[in-house]
Amino acid sequence: MDETWLDDRHLFLTARAPLPLDLPFTAAQASEWGVSRQTLRTLVGQGLVRRMLQGVYVAAQAVDDMDLRARALSLVVPEAAVVTDRTAAWLHGVDLLPRSSGTTPPPINVFHTTDTRMDRPGVASGRRGLLRTDVTVVQGVRVTTALRTALDLGRLLWRYDALAALDGFLRIGVPHDILIAEIGRFRGYRGVRQLRALARLGDGRAESPGESALRLHWYDAGLPRPELQFWVYDDDGVAIYRLDIALPEILYAVEYDGEEFHTSDSDRGHDEERRAWCETQRHWLFEVFTKVDVYDRRPDPMPRVAGGFSRARGRALWTPYGRAS
Repeated sequence: MDETWLDDRHLFLTARAPLPLDLPFTAAQASEWGVSRQTLRTLVGQGLVRRMLQGVYVAAQAVDDMDLRARALSLVVPEAAVVTDRTAAWLHGVDLLPRSSGTTPPPINVFHTTDTRMDRPGVASGRRGLLRTDVTVVQGVRVTTALRTALDLGRLLWRYDALAALDGFLRIGVPHDILIAEIGRFRGYRGVRQLRALARLGDGRAESPGESALRLHWYDAGLPRPELQFWVYDDDGVAIYRLDIALPEILYAVEYDGEEFHTSDSDRGHDEERRAWCETQRHWLFEVFTKVDVYDRRPDPMPRVAGGFSRARGRALWTPYGRAS
């Protein structure tokens, strides 16, 4: 790698590099521009270039938006194909990358309305019956609409990921009533029973797939519909803390501590301070869960969710002798 390609602090590529700074490119294109595969691997390893999709790269400073994602897909998806499922969700701005993907981009999901199939590494393709109204075009890329993508993922994914998908599409503006009304057209399709059950539980206020999965454990424990992103106020009426999943009637909340925002010492310190204040000043009871608690097949979070609910409800009951403890 040529050091002159970098800025003074060696944080980003500059216009001196033979790669575009705001457009995606393939490894083959990079090679044509004089950047070998080994050099490209070095740039990725140093965080100067990031991999967007299998075989597609972009400079680290490029702004990640729908247009950039569509341009990346246009490099590897033929015009006749329709982008679907997780890849369609990614294009629409609902990130549902498999937890096992690590730093490896997930397969590109595409389907065809003809007998032609894509045969290339990193691409999962097949055929699927799509109505004309099920497909839209973004920067020249044919993709299932947000509504159709939500309906497909709600019935085809593992139920915890499926609820996260439905929550994510409600969050970006898919109308809940229209989502539910469309389910009837999938009668007899694989996974429609799951879709029908989960669509009722969908809530666009959920802010991460982990929160969505935790809320499904909550429902599995038989608990009533909670409030999401519930604000707790100080004595002056100022909203200062927000709780992921809460039953304010009994001052009970469960929270999902994801890896992105809850792993550093400062993050954990802030979490402890926030929950301590809510417990001592507002008498909230918490149960806190992590990725392992929510997604691992062996741990069962339902007893903790239900146990915390029982304690909070018992504490909220009043007797002639005072508040129950």
